[in-house]
Amino acid sequence: MNASVKLIDRVVPATVGLRAQVPESHPSAAILGTERYGSATVFHPSGLLITVNYVVIGAESIEATMITGETHAARVIALDFASGLAVLALEDNGPFASVELHSSADAVPGQEVFVIASVGGEQRRGNNGCITAIEPFDAYWEYRLERALFTTAINPGVGGAPLFDSLGRAIGVVSLDLGQIGRLTLAVPSECFLDHSQDLLRHGRRTGAPVRAWVGFYCYALRSHVVVAGVFPGGPAERAGLQQGDVLIAVNGTPVASRAELYSLLWRHAPGDQLTFEVYRARQALRLSVETGNIEQFFA
Repeated sequence: MNASVKLIDRVVPATVGLRAQVPESHPSAAILGTERYGSATVFHPSGLLITVNYVVIGAESIEATMITGETHAARVIALDFASGLAVLALEDNGPFASVELHSSADAVPGQEVFVIASVGGEQRRGNNGCITAIEPFDAYWEYRLERALFTTAINPGVGGAPLFDSLGRAIGVVSLDLGQIGRLTLAVPSECFLDHSQDLLRHGRRTGAPVRAWVGFYCYALRSHVVVAGVFPGGPAERAGLQQGDVLIAVNGTPVASRAELYSLLWRHAPGDQLTFEVYRARQALRLSVETGNIEQFFA
């Protein structure tokens, strides 16, 4: 760690270890498990935390452990599926040690950053590095960020840790360990919350934009094609008959050559819209009708 001891001492008390218990009956349990661990950051003295949503989706109980070893019950107050972030509230009264969430708008490749992550309970570890790229990112589970932070700062713990700049401002939330050369971690920029904070804190979700259509499948790109890697149990794709290995040719007659193109087509539609998927399977071209779903309702 190149960050000064004084700076680390200032931000560490605002870091939190999370332990979430999820019932087996919840749709996320089959994929993410029933016991999950994560990191979080207190960004308001009243006890508001920010983390990644995959740690707490469907949680019936959440235990938050401070650096002192003190534990508090927490509850989810907002889930943002567009960004992959979640906001929690500690049940006990504050004030709590907190840090400022700061927009990454002025961040540039090459600038130094560091991560402080939970490794269980009150234990924390840190790593430093730099931002190597700021660019779009799409993933296999119908997820895309138009602006993601890629860094060389290895995540030393579990997901949801804060990404700090050299001034100790939390400019992002570490979401994924990529393990690529020059791109060891991916962080969701803090402005993904800050730009929608009023909606998220008041309504628990974004209300300023239409809910996106959701198909409930996983996919990857292969030589200018998009291939179905799997379908979510009980989701629209499974009900429509999409299968692992299907090669997507077009959606509503529009050819698809990348995940970014696919997601752009899907997100022009609302839940409940009927879409026609043209796929290639076992040397046959098939047309499948998919009634899209609402991811927020599915995981409620």
